[in-house]
Amino acid sequence: MARNTFHRQSNSPSFWLWLSLAVVVVLADQFTKLLIVSSYQLGEGFPVTSFFSIVRVHNQGAAFSFLASAGGWQRWFFTGLGLVAAGVMVWMLKKHPGQKLFGLAIACILGGAMGNVLDRLLYGYVIDFLDFYHAGIHFPAFNVADSGITLGAACLILDEVLRVRRGH
Repeated sequence: MARNTFHRQSNSPSFWLWLSLAVVVVLADQFTKLLIVSSYQLGEGFPVTSFFSIVRVHNQGAAFSFLASAGGWQRWFFTGLGLVAAGVMVWMLKKHPGQKLFGLAIACILGGAMGNVLDRLLYGYVIDFLDFYHAGIHFPAFNVADSGITLGAACLILDEVLRVRRGH
């Protein structure tokens, strides 16, 4: 009898594991932002090293402050976009729970997206606080959610490269 392709193997991760990982990313993100909000005023912070500071920054736009000064509509646009993307990612995790690297990638992106969506709903902006710079180059401040999204994107690219290599 043919095996149903939607049943996962007993040793493969489950849909619930990936959702749990996404929740861990959201909780870590929101916890660190709560620490920043309770400890610093907007623009305050402190240097940790010669190339890294903790500083409280508010981003009303998207990545790299894209559309930050658009007049307010971007809050709801990015919130809606994040919710739609989250729905698609949950569907993808449900459809492919046994693909480990893919699941890790999507779970990290989902957790990061939802962390930033929560900020937009609660505050109207995203709280950033990780600030890197070196030799006159200053990278825009970011947060744990952004780190999850970046890690997830890197894993997604790696997963695709490995998938293509397996196909040859």
